[in-house]
Amino acid sequence: MAGPDDLKAGAIALQRFGLGPKPGQGEAVRRDARDRLLAEIATGIVAQPQGALLSGAAEIGRALYAFEDDEKREREAKRMAMQQPAQGMQVASAAQAETPPAASQNQMAQPTKAPNQPALPYKTYRDEVKARVDLALAAETGFAERLVMFWSNHFCVSATKSNMSRIMAGTYEREAIRPHIFGHFEEMLIAAESHPAMLDFLDNRQSVGPNSPAGRRQRRGLNENLAREIMELHTLGVAGGYGQADVTNLARIITGWTVVGREGVLGFPGSFAFNAGLHEPGVTPLLGRSYDQPGRAQGVAALTDLARHPATSRFIATKLARHFVADVPPPKLVELLAATFRQSGGDLPSVYRALIGSNEAWTAPASKIRSPQEFLLASYRALGRQPDFGQIVGPLAAMGQPFWQPPGPNGYADTNAAWASAEGIKTRIDVAAGWGRQAANAVQDPRGLSEDVLGPILSPETKQAVARAESRPQALALLLMSPEFQRR
Repeated sequence: MAGPDDLKAGAIALQRFGLGPKPGQGEAVRRDARDRLLAEIATGIVAQPQGALLSGAAEIGRALYAFEDDEKREREAKRMAMQQPAQGMQVASAAQAETPPAASQNQMAQPTKAPNQPALPYKTYRDEVKARVDLALAAETGFAERLVMFWSNHFCVSATKSNMSRIMAGTYEREAIRPHIFGHFEEMLIAAESHPAMLDFLDNRQSVGPNSPAGRRQRRGLNENLAREIMELHTLGVAGGYGQADVTNLARIITGWTVVGREGVLGFPGSFAFNAGLHEPGVTPLLGRSYDQPGRAQGVAALTDLARHPATSRFIATKLARHFVADVPPPKLVELLAATFRQSGGDLPSVYRALIGSNEAWTAPASKIRSPQEFLLASYRALGRQPDFGQIVGPLAAMGQPFWQPPGPNGYADTNAAWASAEGIKTRIDVAAGWGRQAANAVQDPRGLSEDVLGPILSPETKQAVARAESRPQALALLLMSPEFQRR
C-alpha cells in the first residue's frame, strides 16, 4: 500500500507531468501515478482532436485559396462600384424619381459570408482551439497532451502571421506534431520543417536558389529565416557550434521546399511540394559534411544529421528538463536525458521513460509556475467545466498566452519570470475570480473539492482560507490561486 510520501509524490506528479487532477480521481490515480505515466508512453498513441472543419493541409489550403479569391473579387467589385463615372452617377440620380428603389442597380457586391459569421481562417482557428481544449480536458493524466504542448511550442508557428498560418495552425499541430510525439525526433523535425504552415511562417516559400532556374531568370535569392531557426531553435541551439556560413548553406539545401499555389501545378493547392526549379543545384557543405543528394533528399539528409548531432541531444534534454522540472534543471537529469537521446538515436519514448524514472525529476520541489495555458486547462479540469471558445480565448488573451500565437519563432517563454510578474499574478487573480463566479452554482462544496483535487499536497493554510471564504466564488478562486495549485 502506498504511504503518505508516495501519495504526495503522486499528487505532485499529476501536476508536474500532466494537466492536473479531475474530481473523483483520488488516491488510486495518485498511488499509481508513475505506472500510469509509463503506460501512457507504452501505448504510443496520441489522440487527435475531433471537431468541425478539421481536415488536412491540402483541403484547408484549397479552401483558403478559394476564400481569398472570393475576397479579392468582392474588393474589386466594391472598387469598381465606387469609381463609376460622375456622369453615370448623375444619370442615376436623375432617373431615381422614375425608378423604384427595388429596381435600381445594385452597386455593392454581396458579402462572401453570412452576417455575423467569422471569416474562414478565424472560424477554422476557433474550431481547432475548441477541439484541442476539449481533448485536453478529457485526458486522464494529460501527459501526452503536455508533450504536445511542449513540442508545438518548440516547433512553433504563429496564427497571426497570415491567413495561411491562422487557418493551418491547428492542422500543423495535428499533422506535424501529434503523430510523432512517441516516435523519433528526426521524424518530427522533418515533418515540422516541411509543413506548409512552417514554410509560410518562416518564409521558405519565398527562398530561391540564386543559381536555380528561377533564380537566374528572376534574380531572386535566398531567405535564411527557416534555416536559421532550424539550427538555433529546433536542433543545435544558439551555442551549438555552427556559423553564418552553415545557416546560408542550410538555406541553400532546403530551397525548393515550398507550398503548392492556387493553380495546383505541383500537387494539391496548399500542400507541401518540392519545386526543383527553385532548388540551388550542386554539392553543399554543412558542419563539415557535404550533401549531394538529389532534390528533396538533400534537405532530408541534412535534417537527419542535425537531429542526431550531439549538440541537439543536449539542447533538447535541457529544454525538456526545464519545462517539466525547474527553470535551472538538475545537471544530472540533463545529462541523463541527453545521453538517452544520443544512445537511442533520438527515440523520444526512451527519453520520456528516463524523465519519468529519474529521481531528480520525481522528487524536485514544486517550483515551476503553471503557464497560462496549463493554468486554464488545470482549472477547468478541477472545476469540471466544458468552456466555450470565448471562455478559452478571453482568459488566455488576458494572461498573454493564446494558442498558437507566440511573440516570435522561439515560442512562448518557459520560465517563471515570464509568468510570475506582479501584473501577471494580478491578472490571474482576476481570471480565477471570474471562474469562481461561473462555477459557483455547480460546485456546492469548495472545501471538499480542494481536498479532492489537491489531496495530500493541500496545505493547512489553503484549507483554512477556502473554509473561511465569504462565498463559494471566493472559495473557488482561493483554491485556484493557492500555491499548491499554481506550482507544479
